[in-house]
Amino acid sequence: MFTLPQILSFTVIALAMAAFVWGRFRYDLIGALALLAAMAVGVVPLDQAFRGFSDDIVIIVGSALLVSAGVARSGILELTIHRYAPKVTTVRAQVALLVLTVAFMSAFVKNIGAVAIMIPVAFQFARRSRVSASTFLMPMAFASLLGGLMTQIGTSPNILVSRLRGDLTGEPFTMFDFTPVGLTLTLAGSVFLILFYWLLPHRERKDTSLQQAIVIKNYVAEARVAKDSTVMNRTLGDLLKISAGDVAITNVLRADGVRIAPLPDATLREGDILLMEGEHEALDRLVAQAKLRLSSDRGVADGGEPGFEITAIEAVVGENSSLIGWSAQALLLHDRFNVNLLAVSRQGERLNQRVGTVTLRLGDVVVLQGSQKSLPEFLRDFGLLPLAERPLLLGSVRRGVVPIIILAAAMAATAMGAVPVTVAFFAAAVMMILFRVIPARNVYSAMDGPILVMLATLIPVSESLRTTGATDVIAAYLAQLGTLLPSYGALALIMVAAMAVTPFLNNAAAVLVMAPIAAGFATTLGYKPEAFLMAVAIGAGCDFLTPIGHQCNTLVMGPGGYQFSDYPRLGLPLSLLVILVAVPTLMIVWPLH
Repeated sequence: MFTLPQILSFTVIALAMAAFVWGRFRYDLIGALALLAAMAVGVVPLDQAFRGFSDDIVIIVGSALLVSAGVARSGILELTIHRYAPKVTTVRAQVALLVLTVAFMSAFVKNIGAVAIMIPVAFQFARRSRVSASTFLMPMAFASLLGGLMTQIGTSPNILVSRLRGDLTGEPFTMFDFTPVGLTLTLAGSVFLILFYWLLPHRERKDTSLQQAIVIKNYVAEARVAKDSTVMNRTLGDLLKISAGDVAITNVLRADGVRIAPLPDATLREGDILLMEGEHEALDRLVAQAKLRLSSDRGVADGGEPGFEITAIEAVVGENSSLIGWSAQALLLHDRFNVNLLAVSRQGERLNQRVGTVTLRLGDVVVLQGSQKSLPEFLRDFGLLPLAERPLLLGSVRRGVVPIIILAAAMAATAMGAVPVTVAFFAAAVMMILFRVIPARNVYSAMDGPILVMLATLIPVSESLRTTGATDVIAAYLAQLGTLLPSYGALALIMVAAMAVTPFLNNAAAVLVMAPIAAGFATTLGYKPEAFLMAVAIGAGCDFLTPIGHQCNTLVMGPGGYQFSDYPRLGLPLSLLVILVAVPTLMIVWPLH
């Protein structure tokens, strides 16, 4: 029988899950209310209530989100996609590429690292195909969990059950003992994700509605073809392929001042000036991928300012602005005020002249680059009205391969066992800030605070199942039920039980609870323990039903704009597939007798 504390623990968790599925309140608020309720009924001690904020998973997820944002800002992955996967244009082909890549990487590197690397790629595919990033992110997270099953180092449950088998039999599992079953599950699961990704609803990030309300598609900027540009001595058509139709080239000016028609077969030379029109994000992608130079970006002097940081901002030329009737060139904007004019947008009119020579009018929208400290004063003095703050990459400082090197070093350190994954990713996040890969003003928004608060508040609530002894009672019931089942039923029972407890204990804790039960369970029924230990590892490594059972699921929740109820829509049929494939495969690879 269950005791009163155990019943109260189940009740609090059940109510929290119901609130998540209902979706009326934000998930961090639900987590906070669940923690307060657990404290109120006494299942979470008051002195243990906030230990979740120091838990490894919170540090890992926050750091990985920051590292992923740094990798995205580098633009290197976008360039790689254009170069090596230019024909991957259909959504299903893009899902297949992401799923298979993440799954393979997860067999040899930490799966959260594999997902962090590929999140920027998913957003690039989403822009290219004009679909929501939610189409790609959850299949990627699930693929990383499947890929981790293939090797001993792929996921924490595999390492733990390997150690336990060594304690029981004197011979732990080796590196590739997991591969036959893990590879089978990865292939089957990947095929499912590629075919049925459409089960996911279309979602958008909940915190971007104001940014999305500001849509300015006709910014005009100018860029110069440099010696190292990828399109030098190639045609304008090649450049337009990179933009995927998001940017129009309105004019091409030769270095000698000759203006040529922007025809697709025109050959680009060093020093050519390109007048481009499009959204600021599309302009930035084109500049980064083609390695162009913004002509008006002449470098902003720091003026001896401590903590100097260059930023860009959108502003509207107001009614009393002293910029009306002046161009940036005539005003000597850079020389006198240390400010660059990067782009101009005028409603209902296409601008066909160089940005620096545009005579500004009332209502023009401009993108200005300057010091983060001096720009607000410039806007005030010149009567410019800043638009709602949103991230602008156009004209930002690119750190090239620095974020890739930082991430690679972190993943190598964890793969070699030099430092724990928590320390490695925390150090990588700090390095991203130190090397100014991520501007200081964007650090906390990149870390997605609501996700971290949800995790931190739910960790002590979910652990109350263990501290109240509820998991021990469940284990005893499982042992009784197992004696009534055939061999395949007993094996499936252990796997399902591991899947069921993982969202509440995290995958490592689930193995520590379930593996001894599975080993004793197998011995009592007269079976060899290997298949049952493997079943625990698979069950604990395959939490597809919630965003809180594994950090990879949590990592994509904010960027994908997912709701709690979205996970079982794709995850429940995938879980059933894993059980149906894993049980007979385990019995073949690891015979019970």
